[in-house]
Amino acid sequence: MRQKSFLGLSPAGFHNIAYTEWGDPTASRTIVCCHGLTRNGRDFDALATRLAKHARVICPDIVGRGRSDWLRDAAHYAYPQYCADMNALIARLDISELDWVGTSMGGLIGMTLAAQVGTPIRRLVVNDVGPFVPKTALLRISDYVGLDNRFSSLKAVETHLRKVLAPFGPLTDAQWQHLVAHGHRQRSDGTFGLAYDPAIAINVKMAVQDWDLWPVWDRINVPTLVLRGAESDLLLPQTAEEMTQRGPRAKLVTWPGMGHAPALMAPDQIGLIEEWLTAN
Repeated sequence: MRQKSFLGLSPAGFHNIAYTEWGDPTASRTIVCCHGLTRNGRDFDALATRLAKHARVICPDIVGRGRSDWLRDAAHYAYPQYCADMNALIARLDISELDWVGTSMGGLIGMTLAAQVGTPIRRLVVNDVGPFVPKTALLRISDYVGLDNRFSSLKAVETHLRKVLAPFGPLTDAQWQHLVAHGHRQRSDGTFGLAYDPAIAINVKMAVQDWDLWPVWDRINVPTLVLRGAESDLLLPQTAEEMTQRGPRAKLVTWPGMGHAPALMAPDQIGLIEEWLTAN
């Protein structure tokens, strides 16, 4: 595991974007794993460890999250900026082809990149998000995203994360502690906050409506695997089924006992992704 970074550019200036690299840096294949709205690249440590047997694995912290800089102007926390930054990452890696694993926001970034003419994405894994995003799910998310919580201890951080991330599915104590270890920041007064800029919520709250991205989905023409939590309120069952019938005609796998979004930490989840990405 190696910690690296590169510079992205917004209309307000340059910003530093951190990423974790796993595996042989000279490997012929590269896999990028991109996290959800309030999370960071270290969510993929278990998955990356396994995939690193086959490829170079890159897990970025999208700007405003994890170890990456916070933007000077919160208005730029939006998909055009995220996609531009990921294009800069691909250029930094000096690759012409990659596989993409994206959870929620990371899945939407991957879908957007895969839909472009001349995309470098070879195979796409989309975790619990799709081309229709319902308003009700965005309302739920907007209720907790952006609250600048202060916690007196890491135990209090864990209690909070166990509540808001309960839909991730059954996790071990060690897995929860991993999410806490990489999902908090310590403030100057000794209290703890979450490892993201609360200002990422501004555009989220402004965009609470049903989102129809089917024109994006219909332009994707690469092998695609869709993962879904059976109780997800963000990737509805009818949307997931339609994703298998149009656009890339994805393969769909649904896991019981979880909602938005499967954590991709369980051995069966990791094994499925490994098998699908290495099928050819």
